[in-house]
Amino acid sequence: MFAADNGAAALGVRLSDCDAGTATLAMTVTETMVNGYSMTHGGYVVALADTAFAVACNNSGRKTVATGAVITFLSPTTVGDELMAEAVERARRGRSGIYDVTVRCRGAVVAEFRGSSRELPG
Repeated sequence: MFAADNGAAALGVRLSDCDAGTATLAMTVTETMVNGYSMTHGGYVVALADTAFAVACNNSGRKTVATGAVITFLSPTTVGDELMAEAVERARRGRSGIYDVTVRCRGAVVAEFRGSSRELPG
């Protein structure tokens, strides 16, 4: 699934590691990713976290989609910063799941994301 993700590829998202229910991805903030305050636009942080969430949901081979997500931004980043997103499955019952994604820069937490998923039938 990640190999066919054109959106992630366009952002330069790189897969560092994945295993059952987990994924670690990275992205370098470019000049086109900052807002009028020279801080990384929140949408790009969400895109990275959501991609890590998607990989963690789907690396078991079951076709899974997001049903919702919430993110809390804790500190800003800027051009040249390397963001690392680590996704972890917290619960999976039947076709539903809950995943937490921590986004870090230089080891410091910059955002926390929680996503809910639903496995598609078939």
